[in-house]
Amino acid sequence: MIKREPGYGPSPVRGTSGEGPISGQRAAVLERLELHREPVRINDLATELGLHANTVRQHLEALAERGVAVRERAPSQGRGRPAWVFSAVPGASEPDPRVRDYSGLAIALSRHIVRTSDNPSEDALEAGRTWGRELAENTFGERQVKERDARGAEPRRKTLQLLDGLGFAPDADTQATTAALRRCPLLDAATRYPEVVCRVHLGIVRGALEVLGGDPDPTELIPFAEPGACRLNLVAASGPAEA
Repeated sequence: MIKREPGYGPSPVRGTSGEGPISGQRAAVLERLELHREPVRINDLATELGLHANTVRQHLEALAERGVAVRERAPSQGRGRPAWVFSAVPGASEPDPRVRDYSGLAIALSRHIVRTSDNPSEDALEAGRTWGRELAENTFGERQVKERDARGAEPRRKTLQLLDGLGFAPDADTQATTAALRRCPLLDAATRYPEVVCRVHLGIVRGALEVLGGDPDPTELIPFAEPGACRLNLVAASGPAEA
């Protein structure tokens, strides 16, 4: 039985009522910004996050355009133009209401599968696999490869790109062999019915890898595996990890 321990597992997807989810590094930048009581400089925030200042600047500018952050000039401290500082808009970033509504639908569907299926876990996995194939084909075109390249990292990277687009905010190693999934677009449903929802998510990964030329067989999703994330393993423990 999969159980979520307090403090373990991903956070819900962030968003605003007028736009789609905030995912990936941008959500992490916003969350760090929200910890500051006073406006913060780009370089200071970049140091805290361990990111390049230009990367943080791009994320902050995008957050300001969405209306969840405010950009203003710092007080003048001598010659030269004062630096830009940023602050979070209180309450502007909440769980996306569309994600909330889809989560309600996912809970109802998961409950139905559990009640009617002889093997809910396998049925959910296959449903996710079909979805993953369609996502990969729609995003990257029809089947691009005819033979698996089980040692290549590119299919894994593209699969993680798909997950990022869905709002999972994957934080992967350099070889894309494993990733912490920092967010879950269906967290409420996954918490109640992990044997269905989490298996659908694993199926998405395997279906995408099938289309993109990776090896889906060793993939493993460990729900609520660590503080702040689920863990997705894309190769076997002793498997290849080439760039």
